[in-house]
Amino acid sequence: MRRAAAVAGIAVLALALTGCSDDTEAGRLGMPAPVTEQGVDNLHLWQGAWIAALATGVVTWALILGAAWYFRRRSDDEIPVQTRYNLPVEIFYTVFPIIMVIVFFSHTVRVQNTMLELDPEPDVTVAVVGQKWQWTFNYPDSVDTPDGTNVFVSGTGEDIPKLVLPVDSTIQFDLFSPDVIHNFGVPSFAMRMDVVPGRENKFQVTTTETGTFAGKCYELCGAYHSRMLFEVHVVEQDDYQAYLEDLASDPENVSEEPVTGGAYAYTPVLEDLNEDYQEEGE
Repeated sequence: MRRAAAVAGIAVLALALTGCSDDTEAGRLGMPAPVTEQGVDNLHLWQGAWIAALATGVVTWALILGAAWYFRRRSDDEIPVQTRYNLPVEIFYTVFPIIMVIVFFSHTVRVQNTMLELDPEPDVTVAVVGQKWQWTFNYPDSVDTPDGTNVFVSGTGEDIPKLVLPVDSTIQFDLFSPDVIHNFGVPSFAMRMDVVPGRENKFQVTTTETGTFAGKCYELCGAYHSRMLFEVHVVEQDDYQAYLEDLASDPENVSEEPVTGGAYAYTPVLEDLNEDYQEEGE
């Protein structure tokens, strides 16, 4: 039993120490490497939850197997002592889970507040439109041309849109939908949020690394939900400005206001539906 307990303790300690490293895939315990400040806090919460769960599992299995071995019948004449209850054990398995829940809850609320905190003056604001079944990315007040001050890019069924962001900047995403509920998420940001019709959800991230990262819709939104993919390119500030200027050079990508309806989205209004019904009736 002593050897088994020592081995179990070493295993838990090794897993805990591994979980403290953010640089290795094993240390992240399945989570992508975060490239935002907020994502690091989420990663630490994920690691802590895994360490606590593993420790609880080791203790639970040790008690189950240990009790089965220690209280086994050693001869046919021996009758184990019949115990109806054990007050210290009952107090332990009542109080300890409550303490665990309180600790988990407090850390979850702390990380949630960090993930949802909004800087009143973000460096960049992107108006994100989730539509059936692609994305439109607007950069309001990012340029000054005769055609407008907003540049945007929209994806189609054949083309995956590109979301370009500057590194070392606080980015705010304003989320819009003209049709159904979508969900805007980037695994490397360790953050996602529902895009709800009639409600403007928003969140912020602070980018820390350059690179190309995958994004997708995490809400089953209809027949072509699987097409709602996009790429995130986090680049240096000069490259970001060059990208905005390149978009502004094409009048098709410039507007006075953010295109919150989606360039390729069609949401019929009530009058259109009524006309369709009347034509069918005739």
